[in-house]
Order: sequence, then C-alpha cells, then structure tokens
Amino acid sequence: MNASLPAAADFLASPALPVGHGFFTRRGGVSTGSYASLNCSLSGGDDPARVRENRARAARALGADPEALVGLTQVHGAAAIVVEQPWPAGAGPRADAMATRTPGVALGIITADCVPVLLADRQAGVVGAAHAGWRGMVAGVLREVVAAMLALGARRERIAAAIGPSIRQVSYEVGPDLLDALLAADPDDARFLAPGRQPDRWQFDLAGCCAARLEAEALGAVDLLQVDTLAEPDRFFSHRRRTLAGEGPIGHQISIVVCPGADGGA
Repeated sequence: MNASLPAAADFLASPALPVGHGFFTRRGGVSTGSYASLNCSLSGGDDPARVRENRARAARALGADPEALVGLTQVHGAAAIVVEQPWPAGAGPRADAMATRTPGVALGIITADCVPVLLADRQAGVVGAAHAGWRGMVAGVLREVVAAMLALGARRERIAAAIGPSIRQVSYEVGPDLLDALLAADPDDARFLAPGRQPDRWQFDLAGCCAARLEAEALGAVDLLQVDTLAEPDRFFSHRRRTLAGEGPIGHQISIVVCPGADGGA
C-alpha cells in the first residue's frame, strides 16, 4: 500500500444526515495495484480477503460491527428491500436500495461514478441507502427506497437524504439512449442536460437529477456533496475515467449508513 495514504479508512460526511454514516474514498485500505487501496467491491478481481478487510475498516470507522455490514448485488434497477438482519458478505439479493430499522445494521452501497444516496429518519430509527445509476434513477429507485422507509415507520418530513460523491455533469457525456429514456420518464428533466462536446452528445447532471427526484418526495432535507469522482483520481475510483483511459480493472468505493435505533438511541 502506498505509504502516503492514510492508515484509517477515509470518508466524507453530510451535516444533513443525523446518524452515523460515511461516503468513503479509495484511501485507507489494504488493496494494491489498480485496486489501491480501499476497494470494497467483492464482485471484481481483487483478493477477497483484502476486500473483506477494507469493508471491515470502513465499518469500524463508523463504530459499526463489520459483521453487521450488508450489501446488495446491484443491478441498476429500482427494487428496494427491507433488511431485518445481516447476511454474509457477497450474499446480498439483487436490488439497488434497502432500508432497515434494526439497530446496528449498516447498509453499504458500492459505486465508482454512480450516485450513492444515504437516508435517515433518526426519530423513527429508520435508515435507507440506494445505488442510483441513470437507469435505476429513471426507473424510480429513489422513490422506492423512500417507500420502503415509510413502510418501516419513517415520515417524509423527518427523512434527511445525502447524495455522495459521483460523476458530475462536466465529466459525464451521454448519448441518445440516455436522453430518450430520461425524457420519456419526465420531459422536465431536460434541464439537467447541457450540450456535449460533439454532435448527438450531452452533459448530464445525474446527481442534480437525483436531488430533484428526492425533493419531489417532500423530504425534510436533501444535501448534495459537490464532489466529482472522475476528476479526483487520488481520492476516488471512476469507471468512466478507466474507460476513457483504456485501463484495466479498478476498485469501487463504499458508502455506509448505520441504523441507530428509535429516537437515535443505540
């Protein structure tokens, strides 16, 4: 591991989210090479033992039990599930969002440009997490994670949502397939598109569009971290950056929210 990287898992937090959480960077893990160093994806080619150690470091950085950290088999869809108890690492169901009211359970979302969204109603002791690529966002994954939280006793006006590091509009050029799907779902989303650098291409504000979707849910607070994963190679993994550079496999960062129990108690 590069000695210049921090020994502890490095993360960002949102002042809007009143529970333990973190949007982790790529720093502070034990993976090497293109996965250096806090790669938290078990679906890539990294050493699984290193990935498990990285995930444990991230959980412990938030005061969570590594055995209570759960993830999903993310499929760029809209399904949201309810988590009642932890499952083994790598055994998560096929879905892109989850919610829980089980104290101590930590919900983890894996990204490398897509939008990680963490949510919490501290009073109800309900938290949620979502992976929002453009397909999942258009399909309604953010609506579904809010619905899952409401079913567990959360209330819209008490839910705070934080949107973590992701690819930003200046870095995200898209084609007609995204344009057509986006505008078919909501023509007003044209405001999140700017002219691209070449014909039939546009710059898409995925994070801004996600924020608008969450605001339409009438939540108590929506916070958007202004961080571009593609633009900061020393801090974040980026699928688009890897593709543009013709590079091989890379790692993925994790975003975690920990369920505190009702009324914020442990």
